[in-house]
Amino acid sequence: MPRTPIHFDTVRQIALALPGVEEGTAYGSPAFKVDGKMFACIAVNPSAEPNTLVVRMEFDERDELIKEEPKTYYLADHYVDYPCVLVRLAHVRHDALRDLLLMGRRFVSKKKRQPVRKRRGEFRD
Repeated sequence: MPRTPIHFDTVRQIALALPGVEEGTAYGSPAFKVDGKMFACIAVNPSAEPNTLVVRMEFDERDELIKEEPKTYYLADHYVDYPCVLVRLAHVRHDALRDLLLMGRRFVSKKKRQPVRKRRGEFRD
């Protein structure tokens, strides 16, 4: 049975159901963020294919996805040095998309901000 292609509305529905996720923009494209940090957006660089989603993740996770399913996951020159994978929405499975968005959300959530250090001699409560 042929797979129904996923459209951005499906991405939006899945992403916004995740805790703390808000919709915004990144590089003029619809994007999903948590705590103001983008974890997924529509690819806008001309090196990406049309109908491609960018999802942030660790380099080793990205490389494994591309190795396992090169028809679904890929890289274009512009994105090689960034911790992300390009996802062909026409090929990704619904359950895999949800897992990807969770991975992206976790990726940006785990990057904790460094605490502000008190200067020497500064008054402390």
